Amino acid sequence: MNESYNKLVAQRDKAKKKIEQADFKARQSKYYESRKKRKARSRRLIQKGALLEKYFQANNLSVKQTEELLKIFADYVNAHKPDKLKNDQPNN
Repeated sequence: MNESYNKLVAQRDKAKKKIEQADFKARQSKYYESRKKRKARSRRLIQKGALLEKYFQANNLSVKQTEELLKIFADYVNAHKPDKLKNDQPNN
């Protein structure tokens, strides 16, 4: 009886360990996926900011001044945006 009890306890411990490992892998995978998405977003924002500075010659403007500049042109640009650029989904 004692031997079968010990076997069951060992099986339970082994199962718990497997569950903990699977949980760790799931959390790790979720972390890496969110990190990958954050990096992609950061890269995209940096690229767009560089384009903004290039075409609007805005490298000497503060963030607030840049926002004011964009507010001036936002309505016009959005109203006259070509159909192929009106898609709200980013092109990956």
